[in-house]
Amino acid sequence: MKALSSTQVLQENHTTDPDAVISLTFTHRALSDVSCLAQFKKLERLDLTFNNLSSLEGLKPCLNLKWLSVKQNKLRSLKGVEGLACLTVLNAGSNMLQSMEEVKSLVRLRALILNDNEIVSICRTDQMKELNTLVLSRNPIRKIGENLSKANSITKLSLSNCKIECIGSSIKSCTELRELRLAHNEIRTLPSELARSTKIQNLDLGNNLIMRWSDLKILSSLANLKNLNLVGNPVAEKDVLSKKIKKLVPSIQIFNAKPIDKVTKNVIDDNPSTNASVDIAMKKEKTKKPKLNNKNASDDEENTHSTDPNSEKKSKRKSRDLKDGFVTEKETIKRSKKAIHDEETVHLENNENRNEKREEGDTIEKKKKRVKSKARGSSAVQLLSPEAEFGLGGPSAWDLE
Repeated sequence: MKALSSTQVLQENHTTDPDAVISLTFTHRALSDVSCLAQFKKLERLDLTFNNLSSLEGLKPCLNLKWLSVKQNKLRSLKGVEGLACLTVLNAGSNMLQSMEEVKSLVRLRALILNDNEIVSICRTDQMKELNTLVLSRNPIRKIGENLSKANSITKLSLSNCKIECIGSSIKSCTELRELRLAHNEIRTLPSELARSTKIQNLDLGNNLIMRWSDLKILSSLANLKNLNLVGNPVAEKDVLSKKIKKLVPSIQIFNAKPIDKVTKNVIDDNPSTNASVDIAMKKEKTKKPKLNNKNASDDEENTHSTDPNSEKKSKRKSRDLKDGFVTEKETIKRSKKAIHDEETVHLENNENRNEKREEGDTIEKKKKRVKSKARGSSAVQLLSPEAEFGLGGPSAWDLE
């Protein structure tokens, strides 16, 4: 157990007056007791990141605290912060908290960051009229519920990597939302109430269970949407989705972490059989069989039945010659037919070979795309610091001050 002493605080701040200390930073000190800070009544900013704190009870007298970071400690409860009425920023991420009920009385709170804990439900935010940033990523929260029904001032909400199955109707109250992160959950559909959040610019729905195009049509109401992520959803496996999204939401600029214009430009027709059938039809038209005209041959055969006895020998000879000529013509036609058929077969075989190669190439390309998509989808949305959250939906600048 390592305790912080008031003497140490005064020495490091080069003063003997506790009231002269307004800001303190004691990070990576393995501290488990900071109760001495009760003497520093004027303290406004306190950073205790990366320590071994298991309680915040010692901070109760610090009534002027406005900014507090206790992330990466061993806290199981936030008891001790209830009376810090001046607090505007609280970062208690990466602890072992099971509840956030202690913060609901902090009426001046603007940014609340509680990612990577064991919180199972969202507390009521009715009294937090100034709350604009709420980060609850990587907590076992199954539903949003109605506790955000009066969160009129929230502009940034992150519930990525939770266990949310339904967004719920309370989202309709978050009319000031600019950024909504719900990646890596079990969401199957978007509520119609989302249409009221018309100011949303950044929407991350990656790695959920959205299957149908009809479930996305509500996005047409988000006239200011610029950045949309759907990677990892069954509906995102369709190559034509980017074109549909662009048509549905004309304001979109980034889709699945890529510029939308580049995505739609690279969409390829995956049905080469269509082009092949056109090629075959054109080749067939070129090799169409000529019609045979046997009218003259028939007329000559009729003329062989002459009644003139003097021309009988000539007629027989002529008939024989015509017959021989007709046989020759039949053989010629037969050969012509065979040549046409052979040529047509070659064209068809060449086309089939080309189609097979094209289909094989497309299959390989699709597999590459799927592998690439899975690789992207596997990267979880990570909150690296209170100032920024990175994920497939793009970087986010969390305004904490």
